[in-house]
Amino acid sequence: MFPGIGGRGMNPAKVKQMMKQMGINITDIDDVEQVIIRTPEKDIVFNDANVSIMNAQGVDTYQVVGTPEEVARELQIPDDDVRLVAEQTGVSEDQAREALKNANGDLAEAILALSS
Repeated sequence: MFPGIGGRGMNPAKVKQMMKQMGINITDIDDVEQVIIRTPEKDIVFNDANVSIMNAQGVDTYQVVGTPEEVARELQIPDDDVRLVAEQTGVSEDQAREALKNANGDLAEAILALSS
């Protein structure tokens, strides 16, 4: 049995002492405004995040606690790609941009779609 563990939970002072003995250090990052996790398809945004860093055996582990909000990522199309498609197909840049969006940014697919 572990001392301090009972129906009421662990004593915070004992937990801190045990962690120090094991070489684990936890610090909070103050005044965090926002945490964003980016993936190719979406962003996961924490606007109310509490962030802690746990250092154990020289390795930092970040813990983010808050309410996540998933935001779909919009496809970014470079202006150079838009100009290239417009030049190759003779359409306006707006039409070229729309074709690139429909083709998920694939230049060849956009040019083929506009050429047919």
